[in-house]
Amino acid sequence: MGITSLAVLLIAALVAIGAMAAHAEYTIFLPGLLAGAWLTVEITVVGCVLAVLLAILAALGKLYGPAPVRWLSTVYVEFFRGTSALVQLFWLFFVLPDFGISMEAFTVAVLGLGLNVGAYGAEVVRGAIQGVTRGQWEATTALNMTRAQALRRIILPQALVAMIPPWGNLFIELLKSTALVSLITLSDLTFRAKTINDTTMKTIPIFTLALLMYLVMSLSITIGMRLLERRAGRGLARGRG
Repeated sequence: MGITSLAVLLIAALVAIGAMAAHAEYTIFLPGLLAGAWLTVEITVVGCVLAVLLAILAALGKLYGPAPVRWLSTVYVEFFRGTSALVQLFWLFFVLPDFGISMEAFTVAVLGLGLNVGAYGAEVVRGAIQGVTRGQWEATTALNMTRAQALRRIILPQALVAMIPPWGNLFIELLKSTALVSLITLSDLTFRAKTINDTTMKTIPIFTLALLMYLVMSLSITIGMRLLERRAGRGLARGRG
C-alpha cells in the first residue's frame, strides 16, 4: 500500500474517531481514552529511541567488538529474544526491588520494551551492515579510512536504507506491546478502555474508539517510516551519483 493510500486510511480513521466523539453519548469516554493514548505514545516514542540505540550498540558489538563484548552482545540478544516481554516487565518491576533496585512504572515500561525490541533490532542492524557489498569495504580500505570512519561515512548510510522497513515493523510491535504495561500499574490506552468499559458497559463504542486510536498511531508510524525510507533512498542515490 502506497503512502497516499495509507494517508487516506489515516484520515478516515481520524474522521471516524471525530464522528464518534461528537456523539453526545460517547463524549464522556474521550478524555480518558485520550489520556491513555498519550501515555501509550510517550512509552512508544521513548522505547523506540532506546531500542534503536541498544540495537546499534549490540550489533556493532557482535560484529566488531572484542571477545567479551561479542559475548555480552550475543547474550543480550538471545536472552531478550528468547524470553517473554511480559515476564521481562514483571521481573523488572516486581523482582528487582528485592535486590534493592526500584524504578518507576514508566521507566520499567520503557526499559523493558526497549530492551526487548532492541534485541530484535540488533539482528536487523547486523544483517543490514553485512548486506553492504564487500567492494564498499575495499573502497574504504583504499581510502585509508579507519573502521569507525568507514562505518560512519560509507557503510551505515547504505545499511540504513535496508534497515528502515523492518524497523517500521518493530516500532509497530513495540506500540502494540504497550498494552502489557497496564499489568505494572500504568494507565495506558488499553487499561483506560477496560476501566471505562467496566464502569459504563458501553463495550462497542469504547473498544471501537480504542481500536481506531491504535490504528491512527500505527499508520502514523508506517507513513513516517515510508517517508524516511524514500528520503534515505534519494540521499543514497545522490551520493552514488
